[in-house]
Amino acid sequence: MTLLNAPKYDASREKRRTFLIFGSIALVLLAAVIGVGGYLFGHGWFFTNLHAEHKVSQFFDALEAKDYDKAYAIWMNDPDWQQHPQKYDYSLKRFTEDWTTESPVGPITSHHVDISKTDGTGTFGTGIIVAVRVNGDHKIFMWYEKKDGTLTYPAPHELQYQ
Repeated sequence: MTLLNAPKYDASREKRRTFLIFGSIALVLLAAVIGVGGYLFGHGWFFTNLHAEHKVSQFFDALEAKDYDKAYAIWMNDPDWQQHPQKYDYSLKRFTEDWTTESPVGPITSHHVDISKTDGTGTFGTGIIVAVRVNGDHKIFMWYEKKDGTLTYPAPHELQYQ
């Protein structure tokens, strides 16, 4: 092929090529912003902890509504727990006492999920610590176990945040 018989210029091909280059750059930048943004805002890389935060929020919603059966089901990650209550050493009666009369903050009247952080061993951690502000200014740190979806209080350690 010589300069005299070079292929004809294809404007649509160049336009498509330019669009693909800029689109790829924009996609990589968007992925970086979402990934780092989730971490900086306290919801895990790429917002991966939102599922645990939502579950903890549902748990506290049930406690606020005084629906202790539902809260217990969320706690144990077993919606059919009433079919086999003997399976659990931690009874509903004790659970209800722990979250009402024996609670360090009293009965739950309001809550706000603040932040979360993946914690534990392994590359992606074994659980998630979810920080919740309860009844105004009381901070509670819940543990979400990834392998079975159960909740635990208190978490192994507390998170430092404002």
